[in-house]
Amino acid sequence: MHDVTPFVANIVAKSGVGIGTVHVHVIGSTGAVGTIEYEPGLQQDLPEILDKLMPPSPEYGHEEAWHDGNAHSHLQATTLGPSVSVPISNGELVLGTWQQIFFLECDVRPRSRTLVVTVMGDE
Repeated sequence: MHDVTPFVANIVAKSGVGIGTVHVHVIGSTGAVGTIEYEPGLQQDLPEILDKLMPPSPEYGHEEAWHDGNAHSHLQATTLGPSVSVPISNGELVLGTWQQIFFLECDVRPRSRTLVVTVMGDE
């Protein structure tokens, strides 16, 4: 799990948009983007609860077809979703005090990921 809030905030600041929306999307079917209180406990808890809800298993149809060990990764990423939109006001992200934007790699193998950040709005 990675805190991408500073990365997104920097793009928003450079965009010159004062009021609008920023959309963050991960390319790939086993990565997820969302918001969370980015602290060590939740960094541990979220992946653990996802593994309890959708554990690795050879029983998934994806495993029977591909035998690549990551069916649960696809299911976890789909459950969380590949993107999040955050409002912009006064040129800054509108997030709660303890709310950050995260990227979570759900796959069983390291991947090179691309986050697409789209800023829309007015000055």
